[in-house]
Amino acid sequence: MRIKILGCSGGVGPGLRTTSLLVDDEILIDAGTGTGDLSLAQMRRIGDVFITHSHLDHVCGLAFMADNLFDLIDRPMQIHATAETLDAIRAHIFNWQIWPDFSKLPNEQNPLLKFLELKPGVPVTRNNHRLTAFPVLHTVPAVGYTLEAGEGVFVFSGDTYATDLLWTALNALPRLDKLMIEVAFTDEDLELGEKSKHFTPALLGQELKKLKHRPELFLTHHKPGCEAIIEKQCRAALVGWEYHHLSRGDVITI
Repeated sequence: MRIKILGCSGGVGPGLRTTSLLVDDEILIDAGTGTGDLSLAQMRRIGDVFITHSHLDHVCGLAFMADNLFDLIDRPMQIHATAETLDAIRAHIFNWQIWPDFSKLPNEQNPLLKFLELKPGVPVTRNNHRLTAFPVLHTVPAVGYTLEAGEGVFVFSGDTYATDLLWTALNALPRLDKLMIEVAFTDEDLELGEKSKHFTPALLGQELKKLKHRPELFLTHHKPGCEAIIEKQCRAALVGWEYHHLSRGDVITI
């Protein structure tokens, strides 16, 4: 399994793209600004998109991919998300005011986008990949994903704050090889992290004590301008853990 990081920043800027993961060229997890670096041929290969939550930095790419692919694909791109997330995407993006409703274009019988409700704990299998959503704690309803292919297990936390929902889901797994988890703010911004429901290095280090597995960690969603401080604070907070700070273009293999 090959997971290419199209975007992993908590904001935009030169060289920075927001969250989007391309799995074996055919599955997308989140659709942030990182999708803008895909060619039309690469976009056409994607059959399924799994969304963690409705925030713009994780879904804005859906609008532009749909626009690019109109008349170029002969089957719908399937968008998987919880009912709450799908409702928000329909109401606030594909609503004919912000963007055309591509779930009804070219027509309702042959749409470009097909919205499919997923339920946490119920796996979805696509092309030998098994994806299972689990709830996390954020400012809007949100999930992370467990991704299994062969014997390897990869987990993406999505945007989350400290919650036993996360650790209960991960500890229930028989194995966990690699964990991509967010750490958005510096320790000095702990209060902001609590309000916006994002991790800081020290809080993540404390919460990781609840995890019975010892996966390789991949850290994501650093706010632009805070990267160097977050990296310094992680060196103190994550002693004993094998971890990497992700960059756009990185590849994770399982």
